[in-house]
Formats: sequence, C-alpha cells, structure tokens
Amino acid sequence: MAFTTINKSGDYFNTKLYTGNGSAGNAVTGVGFAPNFVWIKERSSTSSHVLGNTVTGINKRLQSDTTSAEGTLSNIFTSFDSDGFTNGADNGVNENGQTYASWNWNGGTVAGSANTDGSISSTVSANTTSGFSIVTYTGTGSIATIGHGLGVAPNVVIVKQRTAAGNHWVMYNSALPSANYFLYLDGTDAQQTATNFFNNAAPSNSVFTVGTDAQTNGNTNSLIAYCFAEKQGYSKFGSYVGNGSTNGPFVYTGFKPAFVITKRIDSTGGGWGINDNKRPNYNPENLYLVANTNSAEASDGSWTMDLLSNGWKARYNNGHFNASGGSYIYMAFAEAPLVGTNNIPANAR
Repeated sequence: MAFTTINKSGDYFNTKLYTGNGSAGNAVTGVGFAPNFVWIKERSSTSSHVLGNTVTGINKRLQSDTTSAEGTLSNIFTSFDSDGFTNGADNGVNENGQTYASWNWNGGTVAGSANTDGSISSTVSANTTSGFSIVTYTGTGSIATIGHGLGVAPNVVIVKQRTAAGNHWVMYNSALPSANYFLYLDGTDAQQTATNFFNNAAPSNSVFTVGTDAQTNGNTNSLIAYCFAEKQGYSKFGSYVGNGSTNGPFVYTGFKPAFVITKRIDSTGGGWGINDNKRPNYNPENLYLVANTNSAEASDGSWTMDLLSNGWKARYNNGHFNASGGSYIYMAFAEAPLVGTNNIPANAR
C-alpha cells in the first residue's frame, strides 16, 4: 500500500537558515530545488517578513505582518536560482551579521501560465504533485471565480491585494466551520464571517470564488492568492482542541513535520506561531517566529512543541497555543512521510 506519492518531501518544501552579509549578491544555496515561493524572516532582530515569488518577479515583495501594498524594490531578491535564491542588500533579507529563516516552496513554471477556468482569467504557477499554486489576477468588484490550477480543491487559499495599502491577508481554510468564515494572516483576530470575501463558496477542483470586497476582488486591483491542497504524507491542514497542559494534545499528520504554523480561532490573541525543524532547541522545539509581527525569534515557551515521526505535540499551555477547550487550526508540511512508497519509515527525533 502506498501511503504517499512524495517520498522526498524536501523536493517540494524546505527551510533554509542563513546569515546576512549586507552586500548585494548574497547567494543562499542548499534549498534542494528551484523555489517559486520564498518567505523570509529575520530571526535575530525586528524586521518585517518578506514574501516573494517567481510569478510577480524578483523585485516584488509583500509582508505577512502588515497590510501594506506590494513593494517594488531592486535590493530584495536579485534572482531565484536552481538551488535557492540570491538576495540584494536590503536589511529585511540580508543585514550584515543578522540571522534569517527562509521557508521555500516548489511551485510550477517560473512565470506561470494563463488560466481561463474562472470567470476572471488568472496567471497560475501550479505544482499538482505537492498541491501548491501561485495565482495572480485582476479584480472586477463583482462575484467571480478564479482558476487555481491544482486539479483538486485547495484546503487553504490566502489572498492579498497587491495594489493598495490597508488590505488584509484574507484566508479561506477548510478547517473553519464553513466557507463563510475567514481569518487574517496579518492579525490576531478570531475567525470571522463575511460573505463578500469568498461568497460563502468552498473552492472546487478548478476554481475558488471571490465576492465583492476589495481585499479579495477590488475592481481593477492586482491580487495574489497562495493555494494549498492537502497531500497525504506531505501536507496537512486541520484543527485541534487545547487541553491547557504542558502535556498537550498530539496532532496526527501522518508525517514527520518540517514546518508547523498554528492559530487560535475562537478567541483573539497570540497570532500565528511558526515552528520548523531547522532552527535549534528541539525537542521540544521552543524557538518560534510569528507571521503577523516583525518580532525577532523568541524562546519563551509560547509555541513549544515536539516534532515527531507522525505528527506534533503541544508542550505549552498558554491561551494562544493550548488553552483548555480552545479551538485552533494548523498548517503543516513534511520533513519525511511516516511511510512512503519505498516503505522506509520516518524516524522520530
């Protein structure tokens, strides 16, 4: 029996740590593939997150902790490469002596291709094997559908308006009660309801739906969507209930996690904690970054977890990660499947 079609998760997602040198042309190698989506956060100081991709191009960046419009900067990325990426001299990605985490995803074609599955034409770079696509489109202000290129319904769609400042990162997540619910990646808000973001329509195998709100479909505005479909043994998007104990709930993923991001959904607070398998101090893994703040890496226990061969376990009892009876969602990507088609089991740490 095949448990997954992806035996080597590192061909599709990988965390790469590096140190900045303050000079343009700092090549970060060892990612293991040519990344289409690169998310960078300075660990040792306070800088905003930097998110870039090959579809919008090397001189474009968005920030997950702000509602800013897309910036055009020549000193962020100078190239996306076959085994990583090369940075310019911007402090957000390459300050001399500062340490950084980069989270890298393998998408489809570099520039994307035209997709006419929806009522709005889109440009899509899709990797159907790993269930990830980058989608760009121009809004109309009217209820519409947009092709995502995955061939299966995505579990998570994160949309950001690129044109105007003041617009949130709006997330559809299948772990929420219905498609009428959403979350803001850039904030600490609990789950909310609104029909004008995704028109209360779950994505299909070919399209996702947007309503009339400017944050997902502003008329003449440029927008980007990151779409993720769950793949057995590689990615998992789900929910859990906290128990308020340092012996917290175990969350089964079916793989050895490389990256976990969590958010409380029934109450405001905490934000989006990010753990990965490359930063030291595991297990328990207690170094974390937060997607909705520019804070430096911390180790106060707030998002402490064990990364195990088949899932992860909460090891802290605060409200934003593991309150008794609290409701949470998570997104996780694999270091290795529990068992792949090669029948080689993953090892615990």
